Amino acid sequence: MMAGCGGLSDFSLKDQEWFARPGRIFKGGNSAIETPPLSSSKEVSQSDLISSDGQCPGMPAAGAPADANASSEGQVSVAPVALGHTECDVARAIPVAPDNVNLSSNARGDRVALITWRSGPRPGAYTFTSGRLTSIERVDVPPPEKPARGTKKRS
Repeated sequence: MMAGCGGLSDFSLKDQEWFARPGRIFKGGNSAIETPPLSSSKEVSQSDLISSDGQCPGMPAAGAPADANASSEGQVSVAPVALGHTECDVARAIPVAPDNVNLSSNARGDRVALITWRSGPRPGAYTFTSGRLTSIERVDVPPPEKPARGTKKRS
């Protein structure tokens, strides 16, 4: 006795037509999703480039608070840092002055900046090519100092 698929009464010809139809599933107009470009099309200007002393135009001097009336105590806000950001975007996002700024050129003549932070919320070696962040490398950071333990007097 051979039964095979011939005994399936629930599977009708209408179901077969639906699966074979090459038509559109979505009704209406355009179903495309619009997304913005991943990189900014804004050109890098001279004001987006960091100087050899680690300063950007409009930044407060190293060691000075951004607001003269602000106290140096309290929570420091940290902005996001991502590949494609400009040199000064990153320098402003990390609220600590960089430890080292190395400016050079690559084989194509593009500006290459290697900026290193060994302290602060995001220690690392940040490499910029043509003013845009291209890589972030981890750096060795000294361990935080342990608080001094109080000595107990024995009586």
